[in-house]
Amino acid sequence: MHSLLHLHESLKQNDQVQSTTATGEWTTFDWWPPVGWWPEAARDLLVPGPAGSATFVLPPTASSVHAARAFTTGVLTGWGLAELIENMELVVSELATNALRHGLCLDDPRRERAVHMSLVRRGPLVTSAFTDPGASVPVLRYPGPLDTGGLGLHIVESISLRWGWSALAPHGKIVWAVLS
Repeated sequence: MHSLLHLHESLKQNDQVQSTTATGEWTTFDWWPPVGWWPEAARDLLVPGPAGSATFVLPPTASSVHAARAFTTGVLTGWGLAELIENMELVVSELATNALRHGLCLDDPRRERAVHMSLVRRGPLVTSAFTDPGASVPVLRYPGPLDTGGLGLHIVESISLRWGWSALAPHGKIVWAVLS
């Protein structure tokens, strides 16, 4: 974890990385949960308690979803929130799969090819947040009886207290879900 934060700081100091965003905006390249971050649409859920965050970078490989679940288990265990592991693993699996499948722009060499995952704790609540460089918007689909997929966001919606997404500048998005 320390090496990820160190890498982030060194990347931000690199002269080749230039910010094109206004103060307070984040790009998919530099978004890491700032101290005190919480999804705006879920601020009414906040209660006092311990706070913390952990971030993981998912490369565009088949093993990334498994790695995201393992990271989730380790972080929640470390925070003493083992009771959230099973449901959070389901949410993380769905959001990671969507970010890797629909959010990466593999045909555009100018865009980053990684997904950032963050777990943010505020008291008994934990938000799982994924950023990706894609323009596609997460939408609840109602698949037909013979469709083999399309229920992922329904699973996220049924397990989480709240979920949502926000656009990032100049491209990309963050998709998040809050569990308790």
